[in-house]
Formats: sequence, structure tokens, C-alpha cells
Amino acid sequence: MNLSLLIPLLNEEESLNELYDWIIKVMHSHNYTYEIIFLDDGSTDSSWSIIEGFAQENPHVKGVRFMKNFGKSQALHAGFAKAQGDVIITMDADLQDSPEEIPGLYDMITNGKYDLVSGWKKKRYDSVVAKNLPSKLFNWAARKTSGVELNDFNCGLKAYKNIVVKNIEVSGEMHRYIPVLAKNAGFGKIGEKVVQHQARKYGETKFGMERFINGFLDLITIWFLSRFGKRPMHLFGAMGSLMFIIGVMLAGYIGISKLYHMYNDMRYSLVTNNPWFYIALTTMVLGTQLFLAGFLGEIILRTKNNEERYKVSSEVNFL
Repeated sequence: MNLSLLIPLLNEEESLNELYDWIIKVMHSHNYTYEIIFLDDGSTDSSWSIIEGFAQENPHVKGVRFMKNFGKSQALHAGFAKAQGDVIITMDADLQDSPEEIPGLYDMITNGKYDLVSGWKKKRYDSVVAKNLPSKLFNWAARKTSGVELNDFNCGLKAYKNIVVKNIEVSGEMHRYIPVLAKNAGFGKIGEKVVQHQARKYGETKFGMERFINGFLDLITIWFLSRFGKRPMHLFGAMGSLMFIIGVMLAGYIGISKLYHMYNDMRYSLVTNNPWFYIALTTMVLGTQLFLAGFLGEIILRTKNNEERYKVSSEVNFL
């Protein structure tokens, strides 16, 4: 099978028919063998009924429906597990991603030998203040932190080799950083393609300004995971040991200083009256806590992760 198209959605009943017809037109014009997997992330409108209708008339259409809204990352994780195509392409269901970009992305994976190709909406139709400027700042920070040179991390239009999606795990809200996850998994050939951005035709965006705040917090998380995710003791243990040693040295200095003054019949005061005593004590306590945090992190890494991911209520056309 040439292509798996993964389309996560939430309450997109108005755009689904137009998107489906557009995709089918592109598939037939290029003679692709394909599957279209709609990932309904807990829609409360008639989106799932529309998807079931597509599946009845077209065996290449499949659907996964969540019992509630688990988030885009979980939807993509479910889609990656189901996808069977040689090339997997993800796109949003709101018609802001053009299906006409599919052949170009497919060609870059198959002939350009890229592991992953990310879309770049160079010319956008979003609000400059509300989205464009925060997006530019966010992408700049992501580039500097991750080392992945992409201009548009948050673009939903991306293409992957099948082996890539089978070897990464998208959790939390890490869908923005799939290229970084791929790089950390050993897939270094990551490309970018300028794609057309279309103004939203129906409904309203499901993401507000909080996505940028969450994005920066996730960026810190993924930076830590990429550097110390498999060896937390190297960070917390080193910091804890250093702080503990500094605290012991300060305490030793205070004690030796008092003994010296006592031995030479010099004026001295109680150790507890010395502010450096409390600084030394605090430093040792914090150092111990950091060391224990690293130690517990190492134990947790060796324990199977039983995190609840998502719950599926319905599927169509999966064998």
C-alpha cells in the first residue's frame, strides 16, 4: 500500500464531505493505493456518522472513535498504530491543509529518501498578533532547543516513512514535536516543504492562546527527555551531589572556624547564630532531595509504564 492518510478531528462535520471528495480526487488522479483513517477525538456532532457513511461506500476508509476527547497526540498515536501504508501522511480536517500537497510530500519520502517531511505554511492567513507572532517565537525556541531546523513545527501536514511512526511514541501534547521525537529515535533525515495554507472555511479553531504556553512547557519537557530522559541520575544526581558537597564544606568551615576561635581563646558565637549555618543546612537538604529525585527517576524508568492512553468506542473497516 502506498499511502496511509491520518486525519484527526474534533467536531468537523461541516468540512468532512468536502475534504473527503478532495482527497479521493487526488488519490484517483495519481493512482495511489491508499487507506484513509479518520481519528474522531470524541466529537459531539455528527462527524462519526459521516465517517461511517464514507466507510460504507469506500472500503479504503477506516475510522477510530474515542469515547471522549483525549487530545491530538493520542489520536495520532492510535493512527500510527493502525497505519499500514509505506508512507504515512497526517493532515487536519478543517480544510486548512490542502490535499493537493500529498503527491509532493509522498515524492519527497519515496524519491528524496527523507525519513520525515514537515509542511511549512510560509504564507499564513491567521491573525498576526494572535497566532503569527507567537508562532514565530515558538518555532525559533523549538529550533534552538531541539537542534531540528524546521520553520513550522506545529504544521499538521507531515509525511513519514512507516518505520518512523512505528518507532516513536506520541504522548501528552507532544504532537508538535514529532520531528524531535523522530530525531531522538535515530531518524536524522528530516526535510521541510513549503505548503499552501488556506483560511479556515467552517467553524472555529479548537486551539487557543494556551497552546503556545503548553507548547513552551512541552518544549522544556522534550529538551529534558532528549538529554536526560534515559539517565535522570546524570542531571539530578550530579546537581544533588554538588550541592551536598558545597553544604558539607560550608558546615565544615563553620565548625573549624569555631574550634579555632575556642582553641585560641578568641571571641566566638553559637553556630546557630551564624547565617551561613542555615545556608549550609539548606544546601545539604536540597542536594539530598535532588539526588533522591534522580534515583527515583532511574527506578521509574525500569518500571513498565501503565499510563492510560485512550479508550476506543468504535471502529470501522479494520480487520
